[in-house]
Amino acid sequence: MGQTGQVIDSVSYWAVAASLVLVAIAAGLGWWMRLGITRQLVVAAVRAGLQLLAVGFLLTLIIESAGAQFWAWLWVAGMVVLTSFVAKRRAPEIPGGWLVALVSVTVATGICLAVIFGFGIIDYAPVTLVVVAGITIGNTLPSVVLGAKQLVSTLRDGRGRIEALLALGFDVKGITRTAGADIVRTALIPQIERTNVVGLIALPGAMTGLLLAGTDPVDAVLVQIIVMYLVLGSVALSVVATTVLGIRQSFTDDLRLVPFDY
Repeated sequence: MGQTGQVIDSVSYWAVAASLVLVAIAAGLGWWMRLGITRQLVVAAVRAGLQLLAVGFLLTLIIESAGAQFWAWLWVAGMVVLTSFVAKRRAPEIPGGWLVALVSVTVATGICLAVIFGFGIIDYAPVTLVVVAGITIGNTLPSVVLGAKQLVSTLRDGRGRIEALLALGFDVKGITRTAGADIVRTALIPQIERTNVVGLIALPGAMTGLLLAGTDPVDAVLVQIIVMYLVLGSVALSVVATTVLGIRQSFTDDLRLVPFDY
């Protein structure tokens, strides 16, 4: 395989079917041992396959469409909005939670796109816009959801402690500094751990794709470092913003903690 040769000519459906072998084995063992994971594995595999096929067809339409710019930006906006509603569904107790997630993810994604395309790290095109935004938002969503769930758990289970701090004269900023630290640290654990082992255990997708496409290894690594830093920063910024805004939304104007009974 040459440096600039085409890496993949075509992928057969038999190859796709063969890639399910580990899922099938795990699902079979789960069914045999009554672990309750078989249905989840099957649903996840089928759902992911259908979603990715739909994405493939939509990307083809975007590439070939005269209004590619419009559709690409609409897609990015749709991902951000969907992310906010997923976060709201996972932690419905936070007042205005969807807006909190929407603001935090929009700001983080916007900064990431501005750096990537503003400095010419990756050539701007409708498809690369969707891909870069997807990488950023896809990494941000799990941590935002984890942060939102942790926020609800902290304020609900620690209600007595929070009210004691309020009685001692703490305001919302003080509560945020006291309770927010553990929330943010917990929500960032998965992303920080992924970042810690990059290059040692995991080879990131962006770098791997560039290498398979024949890009110089050093250039591929530099692009991956930039993407990795932006993703880490986007995740951290989104989690911090979600935590701070979420805590503020959880108090009334007269500093009463809203109920978290549902």
